Amino acid sequence: MSVEANVPCRYEAGATVPRVPGEPGVWVLILGDMVVFAVLFATYLFHRGQEPGAFASAQRALSPGVGVVMTLLLLTASWLVVIGVRAARNDNTSAAPRAFLAAATLGAAFAGLKVVDYHERFVHGETPSTNDFFLYYFILTGIHLFHLVMGVGALGVLARLSAKRPVPANHFAFVEGAACYWHMVDVLWIVLFPLLYFLR
Repeated sequence: MSVEANVPCRYEAGATVPRVPGEPGVWVLILGDMVVFAVLFATYLFHRGQEPGAFASAQRALSPGVGVVMTLLLLTASWLVVIGVRAARNDNTSAAPRAFLAAATLGAAFAGLKVVDYHERFVHGETPSTNDFFLYYFILTGIHLFHLVMGVGALGVLARLSAKRPVPANHFAFVEGAACYWHMVDVLWIVLFPLLYFLR
């Protein structure tokens, strides 16, 4: 994760206690999601191995350029989230909400591009029932999109939480947990993108 694991506790001056960012429950959710996606990735690769020609042919219908743009949006958003967490840790009520809001905006732009991409697929008759490639394409990207929308909502909450006053100590674990969740969404796309668009 991009959020530092070893940072001084902001509530104990001079302390350098190593700790895991966020709350344990968030990490249970994150690790659970990663396991589910790992199973889905393995299933996709197994079926691709059974029909390499059909998968490769269907894959050519996708636009790698759009995928690159979406990847850059998420990478930039994750960078902004790191900035937002650092600003919130330093009680910067100006920079933190701006960074979180900008990250949420980029996430929303990603969602908008994915909706446009879905529309293009359906216009060209490429639906989950077309073949196994598009079945997995819509399942994998659809589940990822759901997680992304949840992440955008969380970033919106962070922007509001950090705007009016310094984040209270008992709320900072939520800030870190939401940031880690967003980084998970980013990591999942980093795997999905080459898997769906480039793997031959």
